[in-house]
Parts: sequence; C-alpha cells; structure tokens
Amino acid sequence: MPRHVAVIGAGAIGPDIGYYLKSALPELKLTIIDISQAAIDAALSRFADYTRKALAKGKMNQQQAAAVMLQVQGSTDYDAIKACDWVIEAATENLTLKRRIFAEVEARVAVDAVITSNTSSLPAERIFAELRHKARATVTHFFAPAWRNPAVEVIEYSAAAPELVAWLRWVFCNTGKLPLVTKDVPCFMLDRIFDNWCNEAAMLLDQASAAEIDSVASELVHAGPFFVLNLARGNPIITETNTLQADEEGEHYRPALIFRSVDQWLTVAPGKRVEVPAAKAAAVRDRLLGILLSQAVDILDRTIGTPADLDLGCCTALGFKAGPVALLRDMPNTEAQRILERLALERPGMPMPQRELSAYLRFERHVLVDDLDGVKVITLRRPEALNALHDEMTDEILALIRRYEDDPAVTGFVITGYGTKAFCAGADIGRFPSMLDNRDAAAQYSRDCSRLLVHLDAMQKPVVAALNGMALGGGFELAMRCHALVATEQSWMQLPEVSLGILPGIGAMVVPYRRWPLAASTFHAMLRRCEKLKARQALSLGVVDALAKDSSELIALAVARVQALAHGHGRIADAPVALPAFEPMAAKSASGMALSPTTLALLERAVQQAAQAPTLAAALEIGYLAFGDSACTAAAREGITAFGERRAPDFAAVG
Repeated sequence: MPRHVAVIGAGAIGPDIGYYLKSALPELKLTIIDISQAAIDAALSRFADYTRKALAKGKMNQQQAAAVMLQVQGSTDYDAIKACDWVIEAATENLTLKRRIFAEVEARVAVDAVITSNTSSLPAERIFAELRHKARATVTHFFAPAWRNPAVEVIEYSAAAPELVAWLRWVFCNTGKLPLVTKDVPCFMLDRIFDNWCNEAAMLLDQASAAEIDSVASELVHAGPFFVLNLARGNPIITETNTLQADEEGEHYRPALIFRSVDQWLTVAPGKRVEVPAAKAAAVRDRLLGILLSQAVDILDRTIGTPADLDLGCCTALGFKAGPVALLRDMPNTEAQRILERLALERPGMPMPQRELSAYLRFERHVLVDDLDGVKVITLRRPEALNALHDEMTDEILALIRRYEDDPAVTGFVITGYGTKAFCAGADIGRFPSMLDNRDAAAQYSRDCSRLLVHLDAMQKPVVAALNGMALGGGFELAMRCHALVATEQSWMQLPEVSLGILPGIGAMVVPYRRWPLAASTFHAMLRRCEKLKARQALSLGVVDALAKDSSELIALAVARVQALAHGHGRIADAPVALPAFEPMAAKSASGMALSPTTLALLERAVQQAAQAPTLAAALEIGYLAFGDSACTAAAREGITAFGERRAPDFAAVG
C-alpha cells in the first residue's frame, strides 16, 4: 500500500480523492498541492467538515476521525512531494497545464514513484508524452463525489508497465473502490456514455423541454441528464469532451451549441416529473436509448472496456438503473434494431453494431475469473450488494464450474468475494416475497436455489472458499458446501435468517452438523440467536482450515489448499448425526432483538429431524420443506415486510 500520496489540485475533486484515501488508509501521509493557499485551506476545512459529518452519522468514531486528520498537509511548494510514492494530478482539463505539472513532479520524485492523472477525457499517451519514465504513469479517472462514488477507471496506457495497472487495481479494490480497466482513447469508457447521453439530450431540445427530457430519462436513470449537468456545472465539460471526440472521430460528436449559452437548466429533481405527450415521450426515449446502445456497442466493438465493467460502471458511477448491455438483453431484438435504425437516420455517423446483437450478450456479468497455478479463481463481484447471491450469479458460477471441472489442466477452484468487506452477504430476497403463504412454491424455491450447492457436494475436483470478509446466510451456506474454507483474520460468519422470521433453507440446518459435529453447540447458537462466528474461533473449531493476514495471502493460501486436496477431499456425512439438546432460551438474538417463537420452534424441529435423516439428500429435503413452512407464517410476512421497509420487525404481535 502507498505510504505517502500527493494530490495536486485543491479544487473540486482533488480533496475528495485525498479524503477517500485517508479514510481507507488512516496511516497514510497526504500532501495537497495547489498554487493557491486559500484553495488549500478550503480543502483542509472540507476534510474537517467531512469527518464531523461522519462522526455525527456514526460512520466514524473519534479515533478514526482523528486518524483521518492526522498527517494531512497542504503546500504551494512542489518540493513537499519529494518523498511521495504516488502522485495524483487533479488539475484542470488542460493538456499544456498537465504536462507542466508532470515536469515539476518528475523533477522531484523517485524514479519508481507512481504518477497518475485524474482526467476524464485526455488520453494518457498525450498527457505523459514528455515524461522520461513513462512506465510508472497512467490515468486514474475518479467520479464525483470521489470520496463516496466507488468507480474509478484505470487506463491501460501502452507505455505503462502491466504491473502498474495490476497494482492500481489491487490498491483500489482493497480500499473500497471499483476499478474498471479501459483502453487509452479519448473520453475512455464511461465518459463516452455520459457525455454523449447529455449531448444527445441537448440535441433533443428542439423537440422537448429539459424537464420533459429528464422526466422521460427517469425510466432509465436515477437523475436526468439536465439535473446532473446542473449539479456538476457540467456544460463546459460536455463542450470540451465532445469537441475532443468530434475532432478525433467525426462531426456527429460535435457538442450542441446551446451548452455555450446556458448556465442552469430548468428541469425537475429526481423522483419528480412533468407530463409528456405519448408521441413526444416515445421520440425522446428512442433517441436516448439509441445513443446509449450506439455508444455501448462501439465501446465493445473497439474493446475499450469489457461488457461487465461497462454495465457495472454505468450503474455505479453514472446512476443508470440498468447498464446498456442489460437493457439490450432485456428488450426484444426487433425493438433494439428499430431503435438503432432510427438513430442512424436521425444522427448519421453514430456507431452501429458490427456484430449480431446477441454476440454482445455472451459474458459473465457478476463474476471475475482468473487462472493461478492451474486453479480457477472465481470472484463474486456484486460490490453494490456486498456480493450477494442471486439467480444470475448462481448460474454463472455453476456454468464456469461445469465448463472446467473435466478439464485436465484445471486442478480445482477457489471461490472468493470482491473487495475486503464481504465474501457474500447472503442471498437476494428476489422472488421470495411473492411466495409467502405458499408452502410448495417456497420449498421449490429453496431447492432451486440449492442447484449450485448440490453440484458442489458431488464434485470430484476440490473447491475452496476463500472468505475475504463477512459470509452471511446463503453466503455462509455456499462456503460450507465448498470442500475447505480459508479466511482472513477479520472475516466472520453469521446465519441471520430467524431475524427475518424465516429459516435458512439451503443447507445451514443440515450441513454444519454433519461436517463439524463437535461444533454443534456453536451452530445451535448461530441458527437460534444469530451469533457471529469469527474467523479465529472458526479455526479453533476446524470450520476454517487456515487464516491469512490479507487478501493477497488469502488467495495464495486457498490455491495451495486446492492443490493439497487434488487427490481427494472429504464428503459431507451421508448418515444420521447425534446432536446436543437445545437448551431453553428467551426468544432473543445475541444483539437483544426479539425473535419469533414460532420461527424458532420450526427451526429446532427441522434441525432435529434433519440430523436423524438417513441420507444427506433426505436431510436437505427436510430443510427445504421447513423453509416452505416458515414462508406460511405471520412472522415471515412481518420479517420480510420490515426488511423491505428498512425497519426492525415486530414479532410480538405475530408470535
């Protein structure tokens, strides 16, 4: 990790970048450079304001807030950066200025110090053309507000060392960011979407008002283009970036002239809308969708970014409700063709698909796949949901395992989570609310959700779960079906289902007792009281095989475990197992939350019956049926409703 970082530019985004880094790495020394002492003072004041707000909201304690403010300094003298191991430039979008800044930087820092530019549009090849040591430089494009928005584009600049891009991805991932790798082209990936989306909205002003366009756009985004332009004071940015694209790639990208004459747009806030006549709304919708699809296929045809990064970045950084590739997938092929053909007529020159539309849909959306010493490392990547399982992710994992489990070059698999917070925060509720009061449908849903886990049970090749953070509910149920578990020292496991008035339906009432019978009393407490199982205790119980200090060590440990199990691994007991009795307890969780006595009674009965079942399959079936029973209780309805309403459930009235 970096020890001393300098951020050059104390304007809008520079201090936010610094605050993100200090929040994630409290021991970091941070230097903010600017030509204006007043700007530096304002940046330091902003730091203090951010920490006060974080304290007031309970997101930091006093010690953490003090650490964020410690070792933060500002200077108008470039000599203050001499000891830095990473310098991030966040000055105005001016090529001449940026080159001058980097000449000052390179004259002072060590030859192995990392140098990056926070530009939204200027290619790295041009920015760093005059550097002597180009291999340590590239673009890292942050999105506002940089202290909170997780997205950051990391540019694969041709002169940059591959290990630099890998290091930046690793640093960002481990400090709470979502690095998206793109080619070194003007506007990179996400600004091509955003800038042309906004420019197209302005082009539509001869047909509709800004408020009407934002109202139609609200179907696709959380905030319309004109509202966002007002918020970001973005009119000059669109003029600048689209002029660059037009000069490079054609007149169809030329910015709308109106951007030069308007400061603020008369529009509506998110959640508000004005009525738009149907024909006008259809024309606006077609054009906005058309430009979105056009830019997406161009990005993918030119391999500027990957489809998974494109969709995730659009949702995370830009506030789209669904990424453009997901939109393409979910609309009829004929409708997509019609929208693109209309765009081609109305906006000649805009990129059109170079392949069949179906060809853009073949990729893994929610997992990353790496090869390491003959082991496939599958990373669950849904950072917006703490890597929670849903049907698409489950099917992607299962498809990958099926694709490679008979490949002699593959020794086995590691499953881990993205980032440092979560291995997997359980399973999305998904379709379950519609199954309340329907025992058979809920039980079948439980069976369906177990399709990956049942496959793991029967596998010959080893699969190791590498817990990089919390493993909750269905996430822990996935981990316990892997053939071994390793974890970071900070990881923990929990089965919180009874706090929702339901039961854990895909194995937690069965599998842990058959795999680790000596830890049965611990699992009793986890299931009935939602007690957490921390990694070190899990190691002492034999649930976890080994602990790692950090994520890098974790993956190496998991790969070594796969290789150790290559010639055989244990199976879950396919016979009855003895259980200790359930001790009487108050219907409260370990945190003091009131629980449903009805749900607890269902759970205890299911655990006892499953332990007596003659086979694993029969025991799992008892669990599925018990989950179905829990779906028919008033407690389940109250728990799921409360979850959706973001309130604590009240089980006192329902039992």
